[in-house]
Amino acid sequence: MAIIRRKSGFTLVEIMVVVAIILIVMTLALPNILRSRMNANEVAAIAHCRLISTACQSYYSNSIPHVYPNSLEDLIEPNSSPAYIDTTLASGEKQGYIFTYDLVNEDSFTLNAAPRTPGRTGVRYFYTDETGVIRNKNDEEAGPDDPPVSG
Repeated sequence: MAIIRRKSGFTLVEIMVVVAIILIVMTLALPNILRSRMNANEVAAIAHCRLISTACQSYYSNSIPHVYPNSLEDLIEPNSSPAYIDTTLASGEKQGYIFTYDLVNEDSFTLNAAPRTPGRTGVRYFYTDETGVIRNKNDEEAGPDDPPVSG
C-alpha cells in the first residue's frame, strides 16, 4: 500500500490571486500617493517663495544703500553672513520646484517657481515680488496679475 503525501505550499492559482489583489490595491492607492506628494511639493514651494521673499526684504533692509540681491547666491555665505537661505534653495531648485529670481532694479525683483516636472512634481506655478504677495496659476507661469495664494 502506497502512502500519499501531500506537499505543503501554495498553488499557482493561489499565488496569482494574491498578486492580482496586490495589483488592484496598488492601482487604487498609487494615484492618491502621487497626488499627496504633489500637494506637499506645492506647499513647500509656497513656503520657499515666502522664505526667499523675506530673505530679500532682510537683505534690502540691511544693505546700504538699500538694494535687493543680484541673485539667490547673494543670500548665502560668503556673500551674506549669516546666510538668509540654505545653499540648496540658493541653487534655484528644491523639492520638485525650480526657482527663478530676477533683479528688476535696485528697488524691485521677481521670483517665479515652476514645477520641475509639470503634472508630477506640481501643477501650480508661483510668483512673488517685493510686495511679498505670492500668486499662483495652474499649468503655466504665474505673474503679477494672477490671484494670490489663499491661506
